[in-house]
Amino acid sequence: MEVAHLHELSELEQTYWWHIAKRELVTHWLQEHVPAPARVIEGGIGSAGNLLAFQDRGYDVAGLDIMPEAVAYGKERGIEDVHVHDLGQPWPFEADSADAVVLLDVIEHVEDPIAVLEHAARVLKPEGKLLLTVPAYQWLFGTWDEALGHYRRYTSRRLEQQTVAAGFQTLQLTHWNSFTLPAAVGVRTWQKLCPQRKSAEFPRVSPLVNQLLLGCASFERACSRFVNIPCGLSVAGVFSKRAIPADVNRNLSRSISSVERGSHGH
Repeated sequence: MEVAHLHELSELEQTYWWHIAKRELVTHWLQEHVPAPARVIEGGIGSAGNLLAFQDRGYDVAGLDIMPEAVAYGKERGIEDVHVHDLGQPWPFEADSADAVVLLDVIEHVEDPIAVLEHAARVLKPEGKLLLTVPAYQWLFGTWDEALGHYRRYTSRRLEQQTVAAGFQTLQLTHWNSFTLPAAVGVRTWQKLCPQRKSAEFPRVSPLVNQLLLGCASFERACSRFVNIPCGLSVAGVFSKRAIPADVNRNLSRSISSVERGSHGH
């Protein structure tokens, strides 16, 4: 993430519908699957808005981010246990010490997502929970993704393959943000027909539209309690750490990693 995008994030995350809706979805899942008090580690903290929300609900929180500016934001906002760290390297926490790990729109930014997921699994307690969101559909990959430094977009199957390889089992897997998919398809098609400069700015909306989109997200979240949302701009899920034989895990990780390396051509 560029520093300018981090500054934009810090300004928007408390008011912009997309940030609020995603945080409400994940907070609901966290409270459902890992009730407070519990230890929660977030990888890729951004400007620490999620950690603050979790802390306000009684969780003991910690976080990692490769950007010193992001960690500085976290400390300024009262989150002490945040550290500058590359998620692709072993995490600086004891094994089996966390009840939940949260990775929101993170693993699409790394070349080896399975390594990151394996580090997350190591710090989780037995049957600890992993909460994930990723952007959906490789065919939507465009200048927005390039500006944000994405390696890939996801299908549910691709995400499940990677989490299984890292030692997780799926508890819940669904799409999110279905209601803006038609508009996104139109915008991405136009961008491919008429290439423009790379930009990672969130499209501005009026206060009325912002509230309307929040209402759509709330309705979708209510529906997802009963059915999996079949399409949407993101894939979201809850996964549980599981014990699998080391040789099986290693062979599966190697197989999927080789496929990932072959698909990095955006």
